[in-house]
Amino acid sequence: MSNIEKATFAGGCFWCMVKPFEELPGIIEVISGYMGGHLPNPTYEQVKSGTSGHREVVQITFDREKFPYSGLLDLYWPQIDPTDPDGQFIDRGEQYRTAIYYHNEDQRQAAVLSKRNLDENGPFKDPVVTDILPAEVFYPAEEEHQKFHQKNPEAYKDEQTNSGRQSFIQNHWQGHEDL
Repeated sequence: MSNIEKATFAGGCFWCMVKPFEELPGIIEVISGYMGGHLPNPTYEQVKSGTSGHREVVQITFDREKFPYSGLLDLYWPQIDPTDPDGQFIDRGEQYRTAIYYHNEDQRQAAVLSKRNLDENGPFKDPVVTDILPAEVFYPAEEEHQKFHQKNPEAYKDEQTNSGRQSFIQNHWQGHEDL
């Protein structure tokens, strides 16, 4: 039986969601892409415009024996504002809403439990609105969007800072990273 699984998370702009998961023991690959829409093979422009119905996501291939799914959830939550129903930071629209796409029943149960724990014990007054949805067809994003933080370090840094993501994470997640 293989220990290799996929995990898929929507957390707003996918450029900002790759780096936190990379280079950890048991993480095999992190790919930026699209999930959840109605157009086959959507382009970045179609997704960004909100016309395809997809969300920007990262899909992580991991070895669950070396890095359990619960560890991925623990990394995911502090990257986002789970209380924002309209997008993430300066990126607005359905294509930037948060979601955990589960690939099996164990992942679904872990995601539901993790969300409930965050809602009950987290640092937020507003309810956690991150969707938990079954995984659908994953479409990898175009090559220029893969490993954006490595290819465009200054633009990545600007996106983290100017979008409000970095300050939100510092202001809301400090001391709550283990929920």
